[in-house]
Amino acid sequence: MKPESTEHNNVLIIGGGVIGLCSAYYLSKSGAQVAVIDKGEFGHGSSLHNAGYVCPSHFIPLASPGIISQGLKWMLSPTSPFYIKPRLDPDFIRWAWHFKRSCTKENVDRAMPLLRDLGVASLALYKEFAAMKAFDFDWTERGLLTLFRSEKSKHHCEVEAELAHKLGIRAQMLTQSELQQLIPEVEVRAEGGLYFPDDCHMTPAKFVEGLAGHLESGGVNLVRNTVVSGFKVQGNRIVEVKTSKGNFSADEFVLAGGSWSPDIARELGVKLLIQAGKGYSVTIERADRKPAIPLIFSEARVAVTPMGNAIRFAGTMEIAGLDTSITHRRVEAIINSIPNYIGGYDKSDFATAEPWAGLRPVSPDGLPHLGRSKKHSNLIVAAGHAMVGISLATITGKLVAEIAEGRKPSFDLTLLDPSRFD
Repeated sequence: MKPESTEHNNVLIIGGGVIGLCSAYYLSKSGAQVAVIDKGEFGHGSSLHNAGYVCPSHFIPLASPGIISQGLKWMLSPTSPFYIKPRLDPDFIRWAWHFKRSCTKENVDRAMPLLRDLGVASLALYKEFAAMKAFDFDWTERGLLTLFRSEKSKHHCEVEAELAHKLGIRAQMLTQSELQQLIPEVEVRAEGGLYFPDDCHMTPAKFVEGLAGHLESGGVNLVRNTVVSGFKVQGNRIVEVKTSKGNFSADEFVLAGGSWSPDIARELGVKLLIQAGKGYSVTIERADRKPAIPLIFSEARVAVTPMGNAIRFAGTMEIAGLDTSITHRRVEAIINSIPNYIGGYDKSDFATAEPWAGLRPVSPDGLPHLGRSKKHSNLIVAAGHAMVGISLATITGKLVAEIAEGRKPSFDLTLLDPSRFD
């Protein structure tokens, strides 16, 4: 494409992670001409090396009572699973103020039914992808186990199970012996666990790469290594996006830039409250002696996912800006936690493993930003999914398509309004 040229599409999506690609899928499925631009390769951000959970069980938002007091304690430890780095940045200060205001029972009570509904709907859509067999992404329906070691964590699991039952989500408290029967592949060292039998998992890189190939073969224009440099606006409508590979015009624009969405939105005079939450993962080859069911280590906040002939350990939430550098002490904390919950692993297993860090877009109230911008009538925001980006990607994409087509969304999106913090 020549730099001075302008390409027109029905819909232009900014951001080629799993949210952007799922949006492209449902938009193209409805007949739209779609282009997706990304500053790098597709799906190579947080969509690539996350835990791969599709989990309606994650119905409690990050912003919940007690998280701040716990976070203050964790801030004293360089290896803690949750860390907020204080800094004199106006956007961060504003985000932190709203985060504090959102850590209430009222916020949790409002959010849980919606997160449940979105999670259940997204799971059903993933099952449709798996049934299509257009590409393989190691789709597995075996549930999810949270393992605990302390009485305090056991109580938290019991409360979570009770909430799940009220929301119609199946959950079962298990003893150590029951856990061992469920995952005989490994030695269980935890005291007990909470089982969500309806959760599923996948290999996220296979899903994103497979979906990208499927879209391209279906006529969606995927434009790689393309940096957004500005916008042309007329009245309350976006006319063009200016990029390093020319200008793109469209009838509708979708902002799905993950943790970079606020910087892009700022070019349009839109304030989007999102902070980057850095997470780490380390993956090793392990054809056997790994649990067949994904695990969460409750106290350590570590996720464990079997993926084909490999197993992935992921964890931490570090709110420290757009920084993808690796703090090796945090990776070591993930590895050091493993023997407390399951046997069969030691540090030598990870000697040649390459740790990864990615940025998850975190909103102040733990809910995504999804809906039309009030400032620009043809801009749809789809960002801020934090740890449930993969989990909610399919339903987010479907909702983006419904909004773009002017149809009534399948769910009431009032709580997800991108301007709710204005």
